[in-house]
Amino acid sequence: MDTFTYTASPRRVIFGSGLINKLLAEIEMLKCAAPLLLSSARHRNLSDQLAGVLHGSTIKLAGTFNGAIMHTPTVVTENAVQCLKIMSADCVISVGGGSVVGLGKAVSVCAGVPHLAVPTTFSWSEMTPILGETQEGRKTTRSGPSILPSTVIYDVDLSMSVPPSTCTVSGINAMAHAVEAIYAKNCNPIISMWAHAGIKSLAESLPQIVADPSAKPARKKARFGAWLCGMCLGSSTMALHHKLCHTLGRSLGLSHAETHHSAALSNSQGDAILALNSLLDKLGAPRALRDLGMLEEDINRAADIAMSNQYENPRALERDSIRELIRRAWSGEDARVARLCK
Repeated sequence: MDTFTYTASPRRVIFGSGLINKLLAEIEMLKCAAPLLLSSARHRNLSDQLAGVLHGSTIKLAGTFNGAIMHTPTVVTENAVQCLKIMSADCVISVGGGSVVGLGKAVSVCAGVPHLAVPTTFSWSEMTPILGETQEGRKTTRSGPSILPSTVIYDVDLSMSVPPSTCTVSGINAMAHAVEAIYAKNCNPIISMWAHAGIKSLAESLPQIVADPSAKPARKKARFGAWLCGMCLGSSTMALHHKLCHTLGRSLGLSHAETHHSAALSNSQGDAILALNSLLDKLGAPRALRDLGMLEEDINRAADIAMSNQYENPRALERDSIRELIRRAWSGEDARVARLCK
């Protein structure tokens, strides 16, 4: 085995069912007493559910902010921070998908308060020290240990109502992170072990969720697999896959999880290709970027952006090959081995 370096990111993770009832104890462990609940307008029922748990307890709910949206615009973060200050909140609790967790990370860093994350989709944001934001349409990224949530609660019960379609795209999103971690320059045996286990768990459980949305064991297995995939991304460098998805998401305004899903199709290698195409057929998820709203005339622009300010890739990239990859993802073609590097 080659010499390698692995840096652990300390945080508290609680995994299981019925864990939302432990919310009070976790808030107290952070030495907080007045949380601000964060969610999106579409899923404000989740913040209402958590507010119900806090009602009548020693923890006083400072308030709720249901304005989280994709790509974490800085103007939304500023509004949430202002809300936190007005309500005298001493911590934030994010409940929902990656957009909400991302807002929680942004508010936590800007206001200097603890962040307790309660993810309900198979996102990755809660496991990474990375904060991606959008300011006037421009994507910015920063990283640091303080960005990580202090506590993460994975309560499978809260994920039972998530539609199979959302599980599918966010699950493939998580798998894509694990695949990217395997070819990252700083991959090591620990990350590789997480990646393979995470991919296996999701590949087995996602079709079961589509077949039976009420299957709790499948939901739990998928939740666990997504956690492992998230740890891969949090412990490795981002490369071509993320550059493509940041290009499509931040510059062209496409959905985060669905762009990760579609872009993943063209990045598969070796024997995994047949299995990946078979899995996507079973899941019935969107496979073409054009179905997500990307225009054909945006292909050249996307290729140019992807070639600029490149992330840390294993080898140098070729513009024509990157354009062809994006074109195939745009048209929804099956995955195949492609020559992308010099």
